[in-house]
Amino acid sequence: MFPFPKKKAAAPPAASNVPHPLIDLRDIYKIYQMGDMEVRASDGISLQVRRGEFVSIVGKSGSGKSTIMNIIGALDVPTSGEYILDGVDVSEMTDDELAEIRNKTIGFVFQQYNLLPRQTLLENVELPLIYAGMGRKERTERSLAALERVGLREKYKYFPPQLSGGQQQRVSIARALAGDPSLILADEPTGALDSRTGREVLDFLKQLNQEGNTVVIITHDTSIAMEARRVIKLSDGKKIFDGDVKDYAAIV
Repeated sequence: MFPFPKKKAAAPPAASNVPHPLIDLRDIYKIYQMGDMEVRASDGISLQVRRGEFVSIVGKSGSGKSTIMNIIGALDVPTSGEYILDGVDVSEMTDDELAEIRNKTIGFVFQQYNLLPRQTLLENVELPLIYAGMGRKERTERSLAALERVGLREKYKYFPPQLSGGQQQRVSIARALAGDPSLILADEPTGALDSRTGREVLDFLKQLNQEGNTVVIITHDTSIAMEARRVIKLSDGKKIFDGDVKDYAAIV
């Protein structure tokens, strides 16, 4: 049996003027039962990310970083603990409620781009806006504006196979931006790219952060993690470091 009872969210101090964190993970456990063995993919992790931060979550295979990414991205819920996203407790939401959160609050950037090869760039960027029920005129305007931000507006009629890997990743970033999300969550965003193209994508994510976007990168690569301003390192389902990238650089 899992021994950790769920806790109620603590109410914020009534007189506090400090903005709440965008991401607030509180004592997160994710437990899998494999026969007689209990696997703690997340073992009591707590962390906060405030608006405008650029954070990397780094760890080797089996460290728990994918589990935490899935919880932050509302792709999964914890076994125990609370996840407060932009002031809303999503820890025990239904699948439909989680889907709405993903669509309206989080912009995803995946390693493999996840573009539909037979849809134009414009249609790929529009897709989450269609799911959100946005009208044709507004979603087209938003999607073209997002493609312009990544330098690909003139190619809006192209298809993904006509682009380089770096350009396809930029389209996936445009898709993430089109819905004006509170959070950009990037899972190994340079993993399928050569070093030069990966550098371009990282520089673009930095630019987005400088423009005020909150960016969280999930990676196994220490050199990629150190591109962020703050590093959170996981190992065996636990948080073992959380601090400024300069402090992290001193210990690796």
